[in-house]
Amino acid sequence: MTEPSVIFVDDDPHIRKSIAQALTLEDLPVQCYESAEAGLQAITAEYSGVVLCDYNMPAMDGLEMLGAVQALDKSIPVIILTGQGDISTAVSAMQQGAYDFIEKPFNHDELIELLRHALEKRHLALENRRLKAQLRHLARPGPRILGDTPSMQKVMDTITPILDISANTLLFGETGSGKDALARYIHENSPRGAHNFVAINCGAVPENLIESELFGHEAGAFTGADKLRIGKIEHAHRGTLFLDEVESMPMPLQIKLLRVLEEQKVERLGSNQVQDVDVRIIAATKADLKALSDEGSFRADLYYRLNVVKVDIPPLRERKEDIPMLFHHFVLIAAARYDRESIPLDASQAARLMHHSWPGNVRELRNLAERYVLLGPAALDDSEPVAKADVSGRRTLTEMMDSFEHSVLTSALNACHGSIKDTMVQLGVARKTLYDKMKKHGLDKAQFKD
Repeated sequence: MTEPSVIFVDDDPHIRKSIAQALTLEDLPVQCYESAEAGLQAITAEYSGVVLCDYNMPAMDGLEMLGAVQALDKSIPVIILTGQGDISTAVSAMQQGAYDFIEKPFNHDELIELLRHALEKRHLALENRRLKAQLRHLARPGPRILGDTPSMQKVMDTITPILDISANTLLFGETGSGKDALARYIHENSPRGAHNFVAINCGAVPENLIESELFGHEAGAFTGADKLRIGKIEHAHRGTLFLDEVESMPMPLQIKLLRVLEEQKVERLGSNQVQDVDVRIIAATKADLKALSDEGSFRADLYYRLNVVKVDIPPLRERKEDIPMLFHHFVLIAAARYDRESIPLDASQAARLMHHSWPGNVRELRNLAERYVLLGPAALDDSEPVAKADVSGRRTLTEMMDSFEHSVLTSALNACHGSIKDTMVQLGVARKTLYDKMKKHGLDKAQFKD
């Protein structure tokens, strides 16, 4: 059975029937109860809906029900129906944590709007709780892979079965998509995690030095080699060697690496002795290695040796639902590093982040989170693509008008500390119009309360 969006409690059967019909017509699933005691039986701390109850009820009244619901979870919105003589009591209920109250006889549209906004607030509270719980769960030392989207679940489903084996792995993804973090995660969660994780960027080391970096050298092997040097491969013995931008590896070095993979032996420059090595290779690339091997610029046999398991890492624009959680994660890290307060995003800021195309992927998001911690919300305004929230860089008249409307609404709600009534007066608009505009711009009055 689908969980109801609204639990309605009233001892009058005619009102229960009327409300049930009205909400059902508005696609708001509702479950009705004749007493607060019965209604409370259906509510848990995980309930994702709203409680609507009458104030005047026998045995347990609306105020007592409010207290009982808050004992389960203070973020469950409780809306109280009141008669004309109950206004002072309703105001008291608001002070004690009720979401809102509505006076009988009530306006149908006003009730529906109130319920929808309360539902949005509840869903946001549950989402924030889920994100915080996930972050706490992932707060132990070591690299973490964050993301609940299907594309990231596919990544985790691919790598989980290979954590306990030493299969060579090829990570494919755009610049900044998190290939390094994923490689470290695989290493740390494998039996090799107690040994070295050795990383080298094949595109960042000059071609005349990369062979020495990987294989090491004996003293006197070449000019300037005044002492023995252990190479990256040997240093990664019993651990993991991470080859980033492997497509940049020179062809002669590809041949030598292939021999290491086949024989599990390494020979330092200037030496005739071979060293046994037990190393797992994780290679990363942003290029199509298969296409490069077909055209002869990357060895096909090395490609197949590295590509025992291939993991496609999605770009951030294809997993936008993960952006708020990732941003919050990076903000917490930066806040701890710089000893600063972590300011949560509001709904409109989160929407702007999710609208950006993120060509720099997770790395770009992490850098913005650091600036956000250091500079505050102004960092989002200073980040031109995010501020415009338009991948084309152009702003139409409609977009500029929307931006102005958002600014006016935000300023008024801030000035009125989230009071809908005061904001209506300041802007000279009807309640439904104000709610419609707030919904359009992702604004909630709770964001502006002191």
